[in-house]
Amino acid sequence: MKVQTCAGASTHPRPTGQDRYTISEVVAHTGLSAHTLRWYERIGLMPHVDRTHTGQRRFTNKDLDWLSLVGKLRLTGMPVADMVRYAELVREGEHTFSEREELLTAHRESVRQRIAELQDTLQVLDFKIDIYAGGRRVTERA
Repeated sequence: MKVQTCAGASTHPRPTGQDRYTISEVVAHTGLSAHTLRWYERIGLMPHVDRTHTGQRRFTNKDLDWLSLVGKLRLTGMPVADMVRYAELVREGEHTFSEREELLTAHRESVRQRIAELQDTLQVLDFKIDIYAGGRRVTERA
């Protein structure tokens, strides 16, 4: 699964070619639980993760990039089903670019709407905080 990272993305702990991480190392790096990583793999949100001859998962920098993207999508509130669909489209190849664009464009609009709602909510909070701060100042003067 090829993932392009955004400008300013964090560097990887190890250089490419030396980038074989155990599940516990990925847990420490990402903050995700081992259970979550296994679940992502089981539902198809993670690409196939290589394994050692003893069956231990070995993640790569590319896997870390993918997990970073998934984390961003989660933060935006993208439903898991949509994330899994996106992962499927990525695995299918370049001929799915337009479908991926449509999925992300629709989600971006949803994120923009949520941001607007949060900004309105923030204004209400600021207003109420100003009322209480002003009331406290009046009480302190008396």
